[in-house]
Amino acid sequence: MYQLNPETAADHWEVEALYDTCFAPGREALSSYRLRDGVPPVAGLSHVARDADGILAGAIRYWPVRVGKAPALLLGPVAVHPTRQGEGLGAFLIEDSLTRAAPLGWERVMLVGDAPYYERFGFSLLGDVVMPPPTNPARVLGRALVAGAWDAIAGDVTAWTH
Repeated sequence: MYQLNPETAADHWEVEALYDTCFAPGREALSSYRLRDGVPPVAGLSHVARDADGILAGAIRYWPVRVGKAPALLLGPVAVHPTRQGEGLGAFLIEDSLTRAAPLGWERVMLVGDAPYYERFGFSLLGDVVMPPPTNPARVLGRALVAGAWDAIAGDVTAWTH
């Protein structure tokens, strides 16, 4: 059993170490990281999962972005420690956070990932949404949190500005 809590500043470096463990070296060179530079993760959606001993088992973060002029959530990274994979924790982190997003006022969420994995959570290809290069367009996926939220939404994904 895991305890899910909002990520706090005290969790930051431990979560970064988890991401370093789970992802390839150079992960911060990806274009999605340029969209995150100088922007805090979305409060209320970025969570950590700890076991009964308080050991970090998984984490998920969301970032605000714009697609054209429309606000959207950028899901990721989501990671589960290699010793905890296969227990359904990744799915739990994704599903739980998606149920929290619409009540917070978000209408759409996107990510860069493997379609066969994320389709089970309702994500599909966003053919008219362009992530900064070098991003494989076949990995740009989205899910409407409100019916029709991706209708007529197209264009470049850019960093959040107020």
